[in-house]
Amino acid sequence: MRMSKMFSQTLREAPSDAQIISHQLLERAGFIRQLAAGIFSYMPLAKRSLTKIENIMREEINAIGGQEMTMPVTNPASIWQETRRWYQIGGEMARFKDRNDRDMLLAMTHEEVVSDLTRKEIRSYRQLPQLIYHIQTKFRDDPRPRAGLIRVREFTMKDSYTLDADEQGLDKQYRAHYQAYFNIFHRCGLPVIAIGSDVGMMGGSMAHEFMYLTPIGEDSLLLCDKCGYKANRQVARFKKPVPPKEELKPMEKVATPDASTIDELCQFLNIPPEKTAKALFMMATVSENDQDVEKFVLAIVRGDMELNETKLTNAVKAKNLVPALDEEIRARGIEPGYGSPVGVKDILVVVDDIIPQSPNLVGGANEEGYHLLNVNVDRDFKPSIVCDIAAAEDGSHCPQCGAAMRMSRGIELGNIFKLGTRYSETMGCMFLDKDGKKKPIVMGSYGIGSGRLLASVAEEYNDENGLIWPITAAPYHVHIVLIGKEEEPTKNAEKLYNELQAQGVEVLYDDRYEQPGVKFTDADLIGLPLRLTVSSRALKKGGVELKRRSAKEITIVPLDKIVETVKSEITALKKEITDKVIEIPFEN
Repeated sequence: MRMSKMFSQTLREAPSDAQIISHQLLERAGFIRQLAAGIFSYMPLAKRSLTKIENIMREEINAIGGQEMTMPVTNPASIWQETRRWYQIGGEMARFKDRNDRDMLLAMTHEEVVSDLTRKEIRSYRQLPQLIYHIQTKFRDDPRPRAGLIRVREFTMKDSYTLDADEQGLDKQYRAHYQAYFNIFHRCGLPVIAIGSDVGMMGGSMAHEFMYLTPIGEDSLLLCDKCGYKANRQVARFKKPVPPKEELKPMEKVATPDASTIDELCQFLNIPPEKTAKALFMMATVSENDQDVEKFVLAIVRGDMELNETKLTNAVKAKNLVPALDEEIRARGIEPGYGSPVGVKDILVVVDDIIPQSPNLVGGANEEGYHLLNVNVDRDFKPSIVCDIAAAEDGSHCPQCGAAMRMSRGIELGNIFKLGTRYSETMGCMFLDKDGKKKPIVMGSYGIGSGRLLASVAEEYNDENGLIWPITAAPYHVHIVLIGKEEEPTKNAEKLYNELQAQGVEVLYDDRYEQPGVKFTDADLIGLPLRLTVSSRALKKGGVELKRRSAKEITIVPLDKIVETVKSEITALKKEITDKVIEIPFEN
C-alpha cells in the first residue's frame, strides 16, 4: 500500500475525549474514527489488523472442531421471549418494531438463535457433539461507553457455541476453549489470566473471564499470590472474620444525635465498625409473570464491609438495581441514616451471611437520632435471604488459604460459559439418546470481542512515539520510508516495494512528498514491526537502513540481501510470539 493513496491520515493531536493511550494512538495513527458515543469506523489499517486477529480466532477454534457460520444480528423478539431474556434485560437491549409492528431487537449475543437452529437441526445423539461459531456485529446500548474501543456499543465478536449429549461432553469442550483462548491471546502477544466470574445474564453453572491486567481496566480482580485464587470482585469470595460468641443481650434504644453514618456512629458509641449493621436501600427491577416489577430491598452488611451489588442483584434475581430515594425509604417506615429491618414488615430483607454469626450488633431504630443496641438476627427480625453479599477488598483473606489478597485492575478480553440446559430446556432443544429417550442438549457459550482485543494490544505495545505492533497483529510487516526525491533512492524503493510484495511480505510504502521528520514521525506512530529507510545517505553506506520498531539499533543491509534479511526478521518476530503459546493448566 502506498501512503500517498491511503484513505486515512495521521493526526498530530488526539481528540480531546481520548483519555487512554490506546484510544489516543489508534486515533492519531489513523486506525479508527468515532461516529458517535461507543460507535467507531475501523479504517483500512485497523481493518487489516482486525482481520489478522479474527483469522487467529478462526484457526484456533477450527483446530478444536469449530464450524464457521453467520447468524443474523436482527432477531425477532419471540425467541428471546421464550428464554425470558426479553423481559430480564434492561435498556442495554436495542428493541424496535418492524413495519408490521412486530417486536424486534439487535442481538447482543446469539444463544437464542443457536437454540432455535439446534431444535430444528439436531435430532439424535449421533449428531453430537457440535461446535459452531461466527464472527458477527453485536449491539449493546451501554449507558457509559468509554476508553475508545474498550467499552463500546457496537462491536464485533467471535462467539462460539457447543452442543453436547451430557455434562462430560460439555466439560471437554469447555476445557478445549479454555486452552484455545489462551492460544489466541498469546498469539496476539497479550499476557492474560483466567478468573472465575459471574454468569450474569447468560446463566449457567460456570464461567471464566480472560483478563488483561492493566491500570486502565474497569474490572476489579482479587488475586492471591500464595495459592493462586483469582476472581472478579463481582463474585470474589473471602474469609470473613467471625467474632467471638456472646450471650444475646436485650435490645436497647439509645440516642445517637448526628450519627447517620457508620463512622459517626462508631465514634459516638466508641465501638468498632464490625459491631454495627450497615443498612442499604435499593430498588430492584425483577420480572414476574413477564412483567417488570419494582421491589424495595433492604440489604444488611456488617459495618466493616461494603455491599457487593452484583451479589445482591443475583440474590434477588434483579435485572436492574438502583439506590432507593429518601421518599421511597420513608414510605416503608424506615428513616434514612437510621434504618434497619427491625419493626418493618412486607419488604425484602437480604443479610450477608456473616450477620447471623455476629451477635449484639448496633442497628438503626428507624427514628432520626436513634439507634438500637444488641440487634440479633431471627430474634429481632427475620431476613428474607441470607447469603454472601459483601465485597472483597484489597487485603481481604483468601477463601482457600487465608492469605491476604491483592486487588488489581483488568480488561475482560473474553469469556466462556457452561450454559448447561438453561436454553435447551426452555426452547425445546431435545435429542434422542442411545436408548431412545428424549434429553435436553447441553450447551456452552464462548465469546471474544475483536475490537477490544485490538485496543488491548495497542495498550500493551507502545512508547512515547507511538504504537509498536507485534508481528501477528500488525496491519503490515514492513514500512518503507523513502527519503528525498533523487532518482536512485526512488528507483530502489520502488524495486524493493515490488520485490518484497512478490515474496509475500506485507508492505506500507511512504512515497509521499513530505519532509523526513514527518515520515519518521508517522512511521513510529503507526508502529509497524520493521522499518526500511531508503535514502541517498544509506545507499552511499552500502544499502538500506533496517530498524525494528521495538529496538533502537539501525543496521545497513546491502540491497541484494535486504529481501532475505527482512524475511528472516519476520520469521524471528513470529517465533518470539509462538514461543509464548504454551499449555495452561485448567483452573476451576
